[in-house]
Amino acid sequence: MTTEATRRWSNFAWTALTYILVFLLVFPVLWMALTGFKTEIAAINISPILFFQPTLDQFRLAIEGGFGSYLFNSAAAALVSTALAMVLGIPAAYAMVFHMPTKSSNDMLFFVLTRLNLLDNLFVLIVIYTAMNLPLIIWMARSYFLELPKEVLEGAWLDGCTTFQTIVRIVVPMAAPGLTAAALLAIIFAWNDFFFAVTLTYTNSPTLPIMVAAFTSNEGLFLARVSALATLIILVPVAIGIYAQRYLVQGLTGGALK
Repeated sequence: MTTEATRRWSNFAWTALTYILVFLLVFPVLWMALTGFKTEIAAINISPILFFQPTLDQFRLAIEGGFGSYLFNSAAAALVSTALAMVLGIPAAYAMVFHMPTKSSNDMLFFVLTRLNLLDNLFVLIVIYTAMNLPLIIWMARSYFLELPKEVLEGAWLDGCTTFQTIVRIVVPMAAPGLTAAALLAIIFAWNDFFFAVTLTYTNSPTLPIMVAAFTSNEGLFLARVSALATLIILVPVAIGIYAQRYLVQGLTGGALK
């Protein structure tokens, strides 16, 4: 067998293996989405049913079960905590890379942490998610800031730009792909969290993962309804990943070149 033929077979084998691995990873999600269109009887059948009459009843029941309020809580907690983590993390990463003193992040962090004694409300969940995502933001922002040409920043300092002006007008626009990737990952982490949500805000400010757990009752697990609800929940991170995959690739690989 010639070298060219060997290379062709090797490429084919690796491509086939890649497709198989992708299928194995994606299949559980596809099966969950498929189960959401089944009736409960078809979903719990011992023998898997591949051909059935699809129905939207499970999605309707999930939405009518207070989906809107759970969605608002999840979105507010994820977006606000990510915004706070970005506001606190970017100056911290900037100071770590360029050794410029800044006290704004410490002041804001102190303000956020002064009321940690509050429980069972959306505020404490936002504070927890901010603290959870802050190391991620700082780490990713720092890695990307290391790639920025310091000459541009020195020129801004010579022109009289303050630290705040340098960050907002120069650093953030130049590091936009990396910061976008960090923000998207922080949103996804907060969106998917169950532990802190069920521990701190189960009664008054429940999020979507808690709604999934609520479908487990004394009568058992409503498998089709849970699958329908889980399908609705994962639409947000999937949509974010598809829309911003270019930023994610640039952001996650940009800081690894140095």
